[in-house]
Amino acid sequence: ENAIDYLRSTGRLAAETAATARALAWGVSNVVLRIEPEVGKHFVVKQSREQLRTADDWFSRIDRIYREMDVMAELQKLLPEGVVPRILFEDRENYLFAMQAVSANHVVWKVDLLAGRADINIAETAADYLAMTHTGSFDDAELRSQMIDREVFDQLRIDPFYRRIAIKHPRIEPVISQLIDEMSATPVCLVHADFSPKNILIIRETNSTSARLALVDFETAHFGDPAFDLGFFFSHLLLKTVMHTARADEFLNLVRMFHSRYFAAIDRLAAEGAMSRGELDRRSVGHTAACMLSRIDGKSTVDYLPQPSDQELVRQFCLGLLTDPPPSLTATFERLEQRLGTL
Repeated sequence: ENAIDYLRSTGRLAAETAATARALAWGVSNVVLRIEPEVGKHFVVKQSREQLRTADDWFSRIDRIYREMDVMAELQKLLPEGVVPRILFEDRENYLFAMQAVSANHVVWKVDLLAGRADINIAETAADYLAMTHTGSFDDAELRSQMIDREVFDQLRIDPFYRRIAIKHPRIEPVISQLIDEMSATPVCLVHADFSPKNILIIRETNSTSARLALVDFETAHFGDPAFDLGFFFSHLLLKTVMHTARADEFLNLVRMFHSRYFAAIDRLAAEGAMSRGELDRRSVGHTAACMLSRIDGKSTVDYLPQPSDQELVRQFCLGLLTDPPPSLTATFERLEQRLGTL
């Protein structure tokens, strides 16, 4: 009701137009409302919160929403039309903006995965979009100068994920510190930093077997290290694989398909150093382990692995990756496959 009153008072919704505001379940760090007027198109209003909705105290700069708007504008240039919603208006004084609403018939990819649906086509398209983001922004000096500030990334990812698990497990502190230092030293492309199934929306067209994807939630984005995006994303898929142990082969097939598709694009880029295939693949192993472990022992834990035995399996698997790292992501997937195969 407050949102509708605000929209009317600012002239963004006609006084005579009836409308409802419906909360969307997009994470813990913002207020996100779908505005549904009786006349006209639906749209979404997003306002950042200083304190996140978590059991432990967790705060972040409220002006991070400015970065999100800048990133969305940049991604409009890098990704196909319609993948990132267009911004309709902004109100910087109130730390909010409005954007086009994705079809109400969309499904959050996370929901599909939790339900056991491992769609290879979705994984391939998601891999394409992440690769387009990384390769399209690679070594962009102007973008680097605009988005090099990583304070929000530190507040929302490094501190609650990496530093928290280093405190919980002191023996991995040197490894975690090295990962953090490497990220600081490797600003090579635009990094989403929240590229996960929760932020990938599936729109299935009526009377069609095809689907298209929309991406949302860019407040942690910055010019940084693509190894974090890969580790963050793979951690989500591997946790779902543990959840669906009886069908681990299907989920690992999806993981491998994403990996193959993404790195095919990296091969075409033919970059050297941090963005070369071998180096990026190797460095992503540690980030996969750190992000995965943080969802068990960090500040923001998953709710779909409630069994202590599953949590301990993930914990020991990740600690093993960090103390005795395999040479590649492919070897990482094989190690998890072997671990699950012994259950």
